[in-house]
Amino acid sequence: MSWVPLGDEAVLGYFANEAAAVRCTRALRAINPPWLVDVVPAYASVGVFFDPAQMRLTDVLHFLSAAEEWTGTEATPTSAPPAWIARIPVCYEMQLDMARVCDATGLNPEAVIRLHTATIYTVYAIGFVPGFPYLGYLPPPLCGVSRLPAPRLRVAPGSVGLTGRQTGIYPLPRPGGWNLIGRTPLVIVDVAEGFFPLRVGDQVQFERIDERQFRELEGERLPRPHRAAARDEGGAIADEFAS
Repeated sequence: MSWVPLGDEAVLGYFANEAAAVRCTRALRAINPPWLVDVVPAYASVGVFFDPAQMRLTDVLHFLSAAEEWTGTEATPTSAPPAWIARIPVCYEMQLDMARVCDATGLNPEAVIRLHTATIYTVYAIGFVPGFPYLGYLPPPLCGVSRLPAPRLRVAPGSVGLTGRQTGIYPLPRPGGWNLIGRTPLVIVDVAEGFFPLRVGDQVQFERIDERQFRELEGERLPRPHRAAARDEGGAIADEFAS
């Protein structure tokens, strides 16, 4: 683990793996020192933003470096909240690219769906539009499917896609190049009302529904857990992972 300055009001930590970065994020949020403004994790890095009127950069670096035992690799304070598992219904009949995924993996649609729903994913980053969760990692048989040769100009909100080792949910109607294998009826982002229920470190498991159930649930919001001193990450951008 290493910490480096990121301007004069933030530092950036690099970790050995994604799990260590998530543990650091949970630990910092649980302790919530008065000088802390925000914690923005993305995969194996964590940005820590602080109030320079309350804490000098050198002191923040010293604090974080000295606290490696609870921010880095092994331990997390017992007061840190456990990961939230969001159960997200998906209608896999509402797909556009299942045939492409099957061709790339050698699996049939039922096997793709079974593997996709059997895995509990971790939110490792929020990017390229507000609230898009980058979820990892796909089970090995589903890995390696490339993006579309050309991105679609518009992907319907709620569309569930995959590419490489990741899966994710398009929260807003935007262009996108991931392979779409289903769609959730739930709203997972409402920018106008500041609704961003998912954040880095949460976990997600998809549950299969049919089209009738999709219509019954359409427009409902993903239930948001009660979080103490929760910090909104809806606007955090991970440009390098954009679709």
